[in-house]
Amino acid sequence: MRKAFHEELDKVAEDLVEMTRLAGSAMARATTALLDADVSLAESVIAADAHIDALREELDLKAIDLLARQQPVATDLRMVVTAMRMSADLERMGDLARHVAKVARLRYPKSAVPAEFRSVIVDMGHVAETIVTKAGSVIAARDLDAARAIEREDDAMDDLHRQFFERIASADWSYGTEAAVDMTLVSRYYERFADHAVSVAHRVIFLVTGQYGPDAEGSHEDSEDSPANGH
Repeated sequence: MRKAFHEELDKVAEDLVEMTRLAGSAMARATTALLDADVSLAESVIAADAHIDALREELDLKAIDLLARQQPVATDLRMVVTAMRMSADLERMGDLARHVAKVARLRYPKSAVPAEFRSVIVDMGHVAETIVTKAGSVIAARDLDAARAIEREDDAMDDLHRQFFERIASADWSYGTEAAVDMTLVSRYYERFADHAVSVAHRVIFLVTGQYGPDAEGSHEDSEDSPANGH
């Protein structure tokens, strides 16, 4: 019975990793659509978001079923509850990629990105892909050091977001209100995408340690021989 339960927990973790892969692919394709004014690619990102939403719903139903049938405790309980929180973060990351794609579609056949911003968008897209890939690895390995390191990737995204905003708000802005609104929104979508990856990392830290946040120390309370596990 316990073996079957832990196999189900492993499947939940695999589903979460798959969601990170899908969210990363969505943002990579949305970035390309935005830069290249590729409306077909933008449409594919928008349509594919339904798959991420469906995965979240399926995962949450699995988690609720496990809670009802198994009544897990300690680390197992944290895994089930945390999985539902992480699925919400990852689903939202898919939504943010869809928002980027919608800006690309809105401005088609023109590119929504002024020439001087293209390199920053490329950098933001790269950071977004890197951070979500690392989030998937953190979920799979439950690596505390890697989870804490995601904060550094988020700092890089915050710096890019700040540069973006400073340039939009500068007195020599010459691209008009429409472009200013587009770029403000797009920059915010990338910044929030990274924030949700950090949230996933913090939830993994909580899963492993029982404490929330990047400064949590490792915990031994949930070892297999601990009475708290109920085995």
